[in-house]
Amino acid sequence: MELQRFHEYFKENREKHLQELFEFLSIPSISSLSEHKQDVERAAQWLKQQLEQLNIENVSIDETEGHPVVYGEWLHAEGKPTVLIYGHYDVQPVDPLNLWESEPFKPEIRQNKLYARGSSDDKGQVFMQLKAIEALFAILGTLPVNVKFLYEGEEEIGSAHLPAYIERNKEKLAADFVLISDTSMYAPGKPAICYGLRGLAGVQIDVRGANSDLHSGLYGGGVQNAVHALVEILASFRDINGKILVEGFYDDVRPLSEEERKAFAELQFDEESLKKELGVNELFGEEGYSFLERTWARPTLEINGIFGGFSGEGIKTVLPNEAGAKITCRLVPDQDPDKIIALLRKHVEKHTPKGVTVSVTEFDNGAPYLTPFDHPLIQTASRSYEKVYQVPTAFTRGGGSIPIVATFDQILNVPVVLMGFGLSTENFHAPNEHFHLENFDKGLRVLCDYLCEVAKLKL
Repeated sequence: MELQRFHEYFKENREKHLQELFEFLSIPSISSLSEHKQDVERAAQWLKQQLEQLNIENVSIDETEGHPVVYGEWLHAEGKPTVLIYGHYDVQPVDPLNLWESEPFKPEIRQNKLYARGSSDDKGQVFMQLKAIEALFAILGTLPVNVKFLYEGEEEIGSAHLPAYIERNKEKLAADFVLISDTSMYAPGKPAICYGLRGLAGVQIDVRGANSDLHSGLYGGGVQNAVHALVEILASFRDINGKILVEGFYDDVRPLSEEERKAFAELQFDEESLKKELGVNELFGEEGYSFLERTWARPTLEINGIFGGFSGEGIKTVLPNEAGAKITCRLVPDQDPDKIIALLRKHVEKHTPKGVTVSVTEFDNGAPYLTPFDHPLIQTASRSYEKVYQVPTAFTRGGGSIPIVATFDQILNVPVVLMGFGLSTENFHAPNEHFHLENFDKGLRVLCDYLCEVAKLKL
């Protein structure tokens, strides 16, 4: 009965809600560009006003060393769970602008898709959280659970200052769980609960040989070539099947359970279609694992970029004296990023050729995260999706990293529920970002139902 009432409420208010969302999306809150600092602050003010209009209490814009955090709370559901709702109001840059079919900060609806930067990642989904709360107040006259809000303006630049904010405000942010809508569904019409994310460890390897580039005729064969030395180091990281050869790299990897492998297999992922989509004749990876297992639940070591030597037109007969590469590892439970970086340093030192010096610099770090997919909060979310979408919910892991999720886990020590409504094809971080309004409409009802059902749990 309540689900139907939510449906009617959102249907009646759809145009009003979309116009409000247009306002939010029109703010160019690009966190990485200093010229948009005031726009980021304007987006924070917009969220503050939205929370105040919902009669959320103790609403504040809290300064950090970077962009501000928006906080608010409503704590009058006595004896009921408390949820910390997280999202981000900053967006990615829009380059290259010429590839956009409409202006990135002038929202436009085409074929029931909302086009604008931030429409899917993450303003559209943040807006859904706010409107779900609005509907609960309108229909129930109250909220079924206690709610705290935490919206940041630096997610797209690595949430650099949020961990310190969470640490300083542990008591204020204390909750039974964190709810995030910033992930994707498995496929159109197929909702998914993402219950795990891979972590990240990144380094830059710099190789230096002679004190300058050398003439290859005068010195070739007698002095080490920095690019050759780099290639030798990089080749030592993996075997021909993609197995990582860094000693101790797999020691702490938590294996997939048979139940998880069965759940992944039941998704019937079409690897042949993926090959056609990507234009490759074969997929590649660790033997004994499917594509989903490799990308969701196994660790990786990838070369992201190589630099050094001459790459201009024609040829230049030199021995490069400098070369470098950027490496990232996606990590799985229970791997520790700091330990992995230490193992990488040790491996590079062991495999450094004669005639060069090598330095390894850390540049990225984030822990993996996993919530057991049989957890009551996860299963409840699954049922709410199924009520609205009328299909079974997929249980997935994310191959990427959202470092702040692990931060919530480590500092607040509570489960994190990732209930996303985007699709991987929606061009977030790319030109023509868009959000399918079918999932906007259905997702609003899912969120309302979920918060009502969570109120019945004894956490």
